[in-house]
Amino acid sequence: MIKLGIIGCGNMADSFLDRFHYVNNEFEIVAAVDIDIERAKTIAQTFKGIKTTTRYSEIFNDIDAALIVLPHHLHHEVTLNCINAGKHVLLEKPMAITEPQCIELIQAAESKQKILMIGYVMRYHRLTLAFKEAMDKGKIGNVFQISIWTEQYTEYPEGHWANLAETLGGGQLFSHGCHYIDLLMWFLGKPINGTHLGTNFGTPWLEKEGTSNVSIKFENGSIGYHFGTWGARGTRLAYSFHAHGDKGMLEASFDENKLTLHRTGCKPKILYSDFKYIKQTDNELLHFANCIKTGTPPDTDARSSLQSLRVIWKLYESELNNSVADLRGLGLPETGKTSV
Repeated sequence: MIKLGIIGCGNMADSFLDRFHYVNNEFEIVAAVDIDIERAKTIAQTFKGIKTTTRYSEIFNDIDAALIVLPHHLHHEVTLNCINAGKHVLLEKPMAITEPQCIELIQAAESKQKILMIGYVMRYHRLTLAFKEAMDKGKIGNVFQISIWTEQYTEYPEGHWANLAETLGGGQLFSHGCHYIDLLMWFLGKPINGTHLGTNFGTPWLEKEGTSNVSIKFENGSIGYHFGTWGARGTRLAYSFHAHGDKGMLEASFDENKLTLHRTGCKPKILYSDFKYIKQTDNELLHFANCIKTGTPPDTDARSSLQSLRVIWKLYESELNNSVADLRGLGLPETGKTSV
């Protein structure tokens, strides 16, 4: 049984705890840490007998691994100290807010031979897996376009850390869109070039963009597109993936948790359907447990996760320069390690 400490007991921690009953044969929650001790004590009401504290260093002697769900600007310092204390870490995305911080975390984890897994939960969602499997099996032939929509309303109160570029690390694209840049590279391979247009019109509480449009061209000739907004006052697509191939089209609706195959002249065919649940953190936690037990690098390891952030930083830079971003040399590693 892996002894797990939770560092950060806000809303994101709740999304893990909501699914924890599926993984309680792998993990034992032994500690909860939050700057607001009452939030830590709330978790202790569910998981009786756990340690609660406002200082994460006080739980190092009690845990094998840490689940870190903190404001982005705190990721680097807390994760580095956990790794140096000999702990495995599941770190909520994004890894950190600068490239040097990310590289330092990668090097520390490898030096200490500890698992550092980044919480790209959409990689572990059963509908995402069914979507990729259908493409890999050739259900729609050669894929030439994938579009990803994420439409939600997320407004933070004045002064909240997520409103500020310095503490969020960027805007909606950096904070939330990193999931989908990672997925587009997982689906389509190595990027060549791309563009980003973002705005905080409609989301004035955010210092940077609350709405993003990204287009990326890949080495195989395909195009990936992501539209994301935190300003949706209504939605039709909600969270949806569309893939177009030369033999058909796949539609993944996360609002319905359903994968549908469309072909001209044929009735739509449902390939996958299950109960709705956006954040399937149980799959993510099970993968983390397996990596700890076997020493296997996570599917969303730190080196791979850095690549999606590098793409985003390149897109931000090109937007400022009114140019197309050169993304050659980036992308997820196929085998072995890539240099940092």
